[in-house]
Amino acid sequence: MKSLLVQLDEPTFRALNRVAPAAERQRAEFVRAAIRKAIREAEEARTRQAYMETPETESTGDDWSNAGEWKR
Repeated sequence: MKSLLVQLDEPTFRALNRVAPAAERQRAEFVRAAIRKAIREAEEARTRQAYMETPETESTGDDWSNAGEWKR
């Protein structure tokens, strides 16, 4: 696992300690989860923007009108 040094201003640091104390690596996991969430949201925003720029049409979209039943 790679390390990353991040500097926070005092109010942000205090707020982080309230929601994810340093004990038992809660803070590190909180930061990792926040980064993963931000990456996922950025990827979804790019996908949404791409569809807005070039929306699917009936001829280019998938035809699900005759899809069979999905079984697990």
